[in-house]
Amino acid sequence: MTELEIESADIIRLVQQFLRENKLQRTLAVLQEESGIALNTVDSHESFTADIQHGHWDSVLAVVSSLNLPARKLVELYEQIVIELVELRELGAARTLLRQTDPMVVLKEREPERYLRLEALLQRSSFDAAEAYARGSSREKRRAAIAAALAGEVQVVPPSRLLALLGQAIKWQRHQGLLPPGMRLDLFRGKAPVSEEEGETFPRKHRLTIRFPAKSHPECARFSPDGQLLVTGSVDGFVEVWDHVTGKLRTDLQYQKDDNCMLMDEPVLCLAFSRDSEMLATGSQGGKIKVWRLSTGQVLRRFERAHAQGVTSLAFSRDNSQLLSTSFDHSVRVHGLKSGKTLREYRGHSSFVNHAVFSGDGHRIISASSDGTVKVWDAKSTECLDTFRPSPSLSAAAPPAAAAAAAAMAGGDATVLSVHPLPRAVSQFAAVTRSNVIH
Repeated sequence: MTELEIESADIIRLVQQFLRENKLQRTLAVLQEESGIALNTVDSHESFTADIQHGHWDSVLAVVSSLNLPARKLVELYEQIVIELVELRELGAARTLLRQTDPMVVLKEREPERYLRLEALLQRSSFDAAEAYARGSSREKRRAAIAAALAGEVQVVPPSRLLALLGQAIKWQRHQGLLPPGMRLDLFRGKAPVSEEEGETFPRKHRLTIRFPAKSHPECARFSPDGQLLVTGSVDGFVEVWDHVTGKLRTDLQYQKDDNCMLMDEPVLCLAFSRDSEMLATGSQGGKIKVWRLSTGQVLRRFERAHAQGVTSLAFSRDNSQLLSTSFDHSVRVHGLKSGKTLREYRGHSSFVNHAVFSGDGHRIISASSDGTVKVWDAKSTECLDTFRPSPSLSAAAPPAAAAAAAAMAGGDATVLSVHPLPRAVSQFAAVTRSNVIH
């Protein structure tokens, strides 16, 4: 799939067009001033040039006020308007235009003799075309020359381009099955709006089945953060992207259409998406890690010796510059995506490390291990700041003797399978253990 480069200036122009069409002139002026990017569009070249050639100066000035035109061409335009106002004996309007508009101020500073000639026209008791126009020129010729000069500075763009492009994007997503027909969409968040009155519901029926070849099976699966992709990692090393609505491989991805799927040399044990859903990290049974660009299937980074044994979990940092990994080799490591090197290692667990996550602020790492502990690490110094040991239990109401028996059978500690920071409480997390209790 060929990547499309979009210029940031084009995005600003789309917003500017939206502002102009909705008569938000002050906001448009501020955006043009701060960005340094001018819209410079007109509804029609023909109408714009016709207004100039027929001397409809009120319409011309209304259009020109929102354009960013060269000073020299603005001077030509305003000079012609002043001359024609003098010809019509609209001397008050001509005087105001001559003395109080920016283009005429520029003319006065740069070409004082030319400016004084206009002042002299204002003082005449009658209008003399020969005095106003150079030899061989005339009002009609000046208008035509100005129209041609300004026409080259503007362009015509279809109306409502921003809304049209958004509509096309939504239609494409529906065509691909990413948005079910009839579903309302919260365009700003990119998801269906959820009513505050709606209660959380649990699945009530089987949706679909994705079948794998007889000698293969998935070891892991993940939805992308934007909810658009379902990716699986298989025991045969294949990493595949699915349409979760139809249960079929996504053939809009050219590499999958060409049967050139993402592939690792060994079983894929874990997957992780970047926050923007653009990158995917995969970890293998042999301790290797690959980072892919999902749109092209291209390998962006390889870590051939990320761990000595299988990789059990992966997580991107908030800025997508680092990758956190855990392993059967009892270690937690952080790898740099730019350098392609292992940056830090966190050791202290005495058994498999099953899972690890960055804290919400990125300053801590929380890891879960089969040694029955959860450890909190300083992300920069690798120092272990705290160790938690969730105790196994049959139930909250179990008698002490039964709980003691359960602990003895589990060797005193229950394997901690995963940890999950609470979204709105940075200092709290949930620990999932191999027991009937979540801590």
